[in-house]
Amino acid sequence: MWDFFETVRHRHSVRKYQADMPVEREKLHAILEMACAAPSAGDLQAYHIEVATSQADRDALRRAADNQSFIAEAPVCLVFCTDAARSAARYGTRGETLYAVQDATIAAAYAQLAIVAAGMASTWVGNFDATEVCRTLGIPAGLTPVALLSVGYPAELPEETPRRRLDEVINFR
Repeated sequence: MWDFFETVRHRHSVRKYQADMPVEREKLHAILEMACAAPSAGDLQAYHIEVATSQADRDALRRAADNQSFIAEAPVCLVFCTDAARSAARYGTRGETLYAVQDATIAAAYAQLAIVAAGMASTWVGNFDATEVCRTLGIPAGLTPVALLSVGYPAELPEETPRRRLDEVINFR
């Protein structure tokens, strides 16, 4: 079992998945539990997560996401959607335009780390047609997709990419 720091350091965007290795239900359930354990504004959890496991749905999501083939190759694609009205009911415009997006993306980030801890890999996808994603999965009005996560066992691990030095991104005051 990796500690948290090792988990974060081993998270990479993976675009090649083992086709013959499905994601076990127990692991998927644990990943979704961790996503739902993420902090959210007022503990409202102003998001929904769609779980696409059928090949037809993943193919349609691939097409909606600029034909990024790894989306269809991974056995699971998680679609994180904002529920802006849920957040707006308590926090008004700021809840609608910011907190719901933060809630959904924090949940997605927790899911990414849980995926690594479960021995798998993912890729965060932001390049997609939200209207097409909603149509494809029958996502109700009022929910807006903000991130896709492809999930599966990696067929290869990418080279580590350089990170900016701390002094380039952090200012102490």
